[in-house]
Amino acid sequence: MKYLFTLTLFFLLGVGCGQQIPVSNTDAEVPDLYAGNQEDVPPVSAGIDTPPQSDNTMTNINRTINGQEDLASEYSRAVLHTNLGNITVEFFGDKSPKTVNNFLNLAKTGEYDGTKFHRIIADFMIQGGDLLSIDDSKSAMWGTGGPSYRFEDEFNDEPLVRGSLAMANAGPNTNGSQFFIVTAPETPWLDGKHTNFGHVVEGMNVVEAIEASATGPQDRPLSPIVLESIVLEQ
Repeated sequence: MKYLFTLTLFFLLGVGCGQQIPVSNTDAEVPDLYAGNQEDVPPVSAGIDTPPQSDNTMTNINRTINGQEDLASEYSRAVLHTNLGNITVEFFGDKSPKTVNNFLNLAKTGEYDGTKFHRIIADFMIQGGDLLSIDDSKSAMWGTGGPSYRFEDEFNDEPLVRGSLAMANAGPNTNGSQFFIVTAPETPWLDGKHTNFGHVVEGMNVVEAIEASATGPQDRPLSPIVLESIVLEQ
C-alpha cells in the first residue's frame, strides 16, 4: 500500500487512509503515503445544506453527526490523561461544533481510551486518535484507522499555531477520529486544510515531553505513548 518517492523540499506526514499533513509550505506534488480505503467509507453529510434558525443559531442537526449528542453545548474542556501526564484542551464549540461534538462523543464512549500517539515530528506536531492503535497486533496499520464515517470540514478564523488541536484528514471533508496538536510556533500552510477545533490550556509541558520522545521509522515513538482516558469538563 506504500508508494516510494523522493522527498525534496519537505517531509510529509501520512495520517491514515491517504491522510497527510505537510510539514512545510510548498507547491510540490507528492503522492499519498497510503492508498487506504477512503472511498469505501461514506461521508456524513446530514445537515450540510440545512439553513440556520432565524435567531442565527445553529440547529442541532448542523452541530452534530447523526446519532451523536450535542455535548459541545455542555462541555467546553477535556483532560487527556496520558502515560506521560495530563493535557487540558479547550474547544471552539461555537466555531466548529460538529468537529467538537465528534471528538466529545468518541471520548465519552471510550473510543479513544488506550489509543496511542503514533506519529511525532519534533518542532511540528504530535498525532493521535487512530482507533486501530489500541491493538498492538495491528501496528502495521496504525495511521490508517478511524470510525465508520467521514464528515465535513469546519474551518474558522482561528490560526493553527502552537497548542492548536486540529483534525487530520485525507483531503477535503474526510475527518474521522485522528487529531494532532501543533508544537511549531505557527503553521499557516495548514490553515484552511485542517479543522482547528480547540487549543491546549494546561499541560503544554506534557505535549513537549511527548514531542521529545525518541522515534523510529514513520516517526513512530519507540516507547508507547498512551492516551489512557479523556475526562470531559464543563
